[in-house]
Amino acid sequence: MKSALRVLSNLFVCVVAVSVPALDRDCVVWGADPVALEKDPGLVANWHQWRGPAGNGSAPETANPPVSWDATKNVKWTAEIPGTGSATPIVWGRQIFILSAEETDRKAETVPEKRADSKTEPPGVYYRFLVTSFDRNTGEVLWQKVATEQVPHEGRHPTHTYAAGSPTTDGELLYASFGSRGLFAYTLDGELVWQKDLGDMNTRFGWGEAVTPVLAGSLLIVNWDQEQDSFIVALDKKSGEERWRKARDGEATSWNTPLITTVGEKTVAVVNGSGKARAYNVADGDMLWECGGQTVNAIPSPVQFGDFVVCMSGYKGAASYAIPLNSSGDLTGLDRFVWTFHTGTPYVPSPTVSGNRLYFTGGNNDILTALDLASGKAVIEKQRLGIGNTYASPLAAGGKVYFVGREGATTVISDDAEAKILSKNIINDTFDASPVVIGKQLLLRSWSKLYSIEE
Repeated sequence: MKSALRVLSNLFVCVVAVSVPALDRDCVVWGADPVALEKDPGLVANWHQWRGPAGNGSAPETANPPVSWDATKNVKWTAEIPGTGSATPIVWGRQIFILSAEETDRKAETVPEKRADSKTEPPGVYYRFLVTSFDRNTGEVLWQKVATEQVPHEGRHPTHTYAAGSPTTDGELLYASFGSRGLFAYTLDGELVWQKDLGDMNTRFGWGEAVTPVLAGSLLIVNWDQEQDSFIVALDKKSGEERWRKARDGEATSWNTPLITTVGEKTVAVVNGSGKARAYNVADGDMLWECGGQTVNAIPSPVQFGDFVVCMSGYKGAASYAIPLNSSGDLTGLDRFVWTFHTGTPYVPSPTVSGNRLYFTGGNNDILTALDLASGKAVIEKQRLGIGNTYASPLAAGGKVYFVGREGATTVISDDAEAKILSKNIINDTFDASPVVIGKQLLLRSWSKLYSIEE
């Protein structure tokens, strides 16, 4: 049941794009390294992946989005999105890329059978799976493509959509995933370059999918956790050809996405999981370390701080482990962590890093906790935000942190130990996608609309 479930890497691929300086196309810059970002400031001009340019839900220091708005105040434009979706937008140059799924009146020739363990009914009609490019300045549609038109083989949770995995881009190609409906690579002008079918995914109780691909150098990494035969696969980003595939034994549906980073000379993919969090060598898919202890439905994306990574989950329990990236072997049950924290961790939303603080909400509720990342000690606990249930992950930008509720309330707090509530802003709509910021522009995507907020 992942509606805001989209998790992406710390990786930056150096590219040439509109409004971005020319860079060496072979270089790789890591979002966890502020020195590298300072050397190549053009990389922060875009929001090329779900968790933003730093891969952790924080925006560049130059970002300073508005603090207050409502349905009309400080709304620069609103754009209608065809169909519905909960995939977070990404931004490259003047383009905003959105995924959605639109129900049609065309009935299925054969209605897919409901699995015995499923709690949802397959829809029995065709859906159009859409990729849309909007102009960032005006909200006008630049282009729109029907990636595919298919009958979903499973139903979905009532709070979920058929378009929940976020796209990503390296500035040359746009990578869009509709899970069981396929992966699609487009030029930024909307021309299809390749597509890949990884088969039909069987999700827990038929609650639905949220497969978000991540870039790692020349590869596109896709995590495919399902009720049986889970795997992780690396595709050539230019051709879609499979480079390696590894079984994820002991993993069921998780709706989580890898974090890409470096450990010494290795490029590493860290993947959360209900069975075990695991780290893979991106070069060949070999597992470097694994660690049990997460709750069932381990959804939140791992985030990096210095030389360790934080993996957390919060469904029917609470778990958070700060794991050294240079670990090896099975860490389960061993005292080899930087710290652990087992209270008030998130179910669907991912945590956000800002400076030395880690912000997260408990379960799908609006109760805030913030940790000092170096020590794992709480600096803020049990602070009510007043937004109701939330699936969206928080955003840290311009000395503020933004928390978006499912029913349209966004609370903005000060990004400091005081965590003072600065404003509460209401747009009556359904929001599951995470907020995005470019400079002074805040983008909020509801199931069926895109709002550009700017003072």
